[in-house]
Amino acid sequence: MFCLKVGHLLPYSMSDSNTTEFTNPSTFILLGIPGLEVAHVWISIPFCTMYIIAILGNFSILFIVKREPSLRGPMYYFLCMLAVTDLILCTSILPKMLSIFWFNSREIDFSTCFTQMYFIHCFTAVESGIFVAMAFDRYVAICDPLRHSTILTNPVVAKIGLTVLLRGGILMLPHPFLASRWPYCKTNIIDHSYCEHMAVVKLGCTDFRISSYYGLFVVFFVASLDLFFIAVSYMQILRAIFSLPTKDARRKTFQTCSSHLCVISASYIPSLFSFLTHRFGHNVALHFHVLMANVYLLVPPMLNPIIYGVRTKQIRDRLLWLFSHKGA
Repeated sequence: MFCLKVGHLLPYSMSDSNTTEFTNPSTFILLGIPGLEVAHVWISIPFCTMYIIAILGNFSILFIVKREPSLRGPMYYFLCMLAVTDLILCTSILPKMLSIFWFNSREIDFSTCFTQMYFIHCFTAVESGIFVAMAFDRYVAICDPLRHSTILTNPVVAKIGLTVLLRGGILMLPHPFLASRWPYCKTNIIDHSYCEHMAVVKLGCTDFRISSYYGLFVVFFVASLDLFFIAVSYMQILRAIFSLPTKDARRKTFQTCSSHLCVISASYIPSLFSFLTHRFGHNVALHFHVLMANVYLLVPPMLNPIIYGVRTKQIRDRLLWLFSHKGA
């Protein structure tokens, strides 16, 4: 079984930083879940299961929306954007993670590491932006239903999607750009299962406070701004719902938002918990930090298609029709 001692990882690491130095090694070494190496095979089972469910669920969403003409609307276009984002997010980390757990393949190329870092942070921001777009769609559909089709036309939806993608891509570009240009002379061992930003930059020889401060700024800027717009949208939605004349009408209208609220909760709560424990939970075990960092990237892609598949009548009916048609 793999031993978690730095000296045993040579030549990939150095046993004495005073006698051995290197700058920008050709590879990094990912430890997986530090402290739980003996359980890697067992940990891989739920992770692999979540990945399979995420792949099947999100591809099912894309397939159903493509095949069903009645689902060609802004809500379902945004749902497809979310499905693609979730597929990219979980695929950015799971294949390499499973190769660590199953084959002890811990090496990751220097440039590949920073590419993985960029994709993870970029599409996490993209996912948050899509939640805002979906909240805006629900706001228009409930508060101004007669103008919904004229406000959220296909070109407008495409522009929103492009804006969300560009925002995530531009804001997250400094992360790998800065980190890839710093010298790494301490060690090339990353105490993580993927190239998480702070886990990588703390290996550098130089002061990484700029990168840390920028990371905090981006997290608070993106999260607070997106949550603010989502909150404003739902305040207006709730005001419109409570103004409806009957309880049944209020219930039915609120149900059209329930899937979106569940998806937001499934995404923001684990990520916020992981972020807070990483920044302020200094007494929390390292393996718990790493597990939480994996959970917040894997659980939402798995749950999102399930939530929309179960709670959205059009998608649920189409899925049942497909299964019953195949069974016949």
